[in-house]
Amino acid sequence: QEQLVESGGGLVQAGGSLRLSCAASGRTFNSVAMGWFRQAPGEERDFVAAIAWRGGGTYYANSLEGRFTISIDAAKNTVYLQMNNLKPEDTAVYYCASSKIGVSGYRGHYDIWGQGTPVTVSS
Repeated sequence: QEQLVESGGGLVQAGGSLRLSCAASGRTFNSVAMGWFRQAPGEERDFVAAIAWRGGGTYYANSLEGRFTISIDAAKNTVYLQMNNLKPEDTAVYYCASSKIGVSGYRGHYDIWGQGTPVTVSS
């Protein structure tokens, strides 16, 4: 069974950077793409970025203003989210997820989820 484990979250000052990792174990060839989502307290879980295992095609939420970069290391079954110029509004729990459908911003297209890693950005 596929499992996803996120790491790399923490406390950072505004303007700083963090790199999140998502290690996929037990991955089957049915997983087509990986995505990052985030959920702030009392808010919906929102799409951040997605990437395909093959070809590396990417898709980002418009609101990120080019500050985040998603990447993939297929040999390590690991997906990364590099976050630069962080802002207090980026504070949230960040989740990675696996999709058998493809690169998508729609939460319903992802069927395997990690436990999340918290990111706090102080002003």
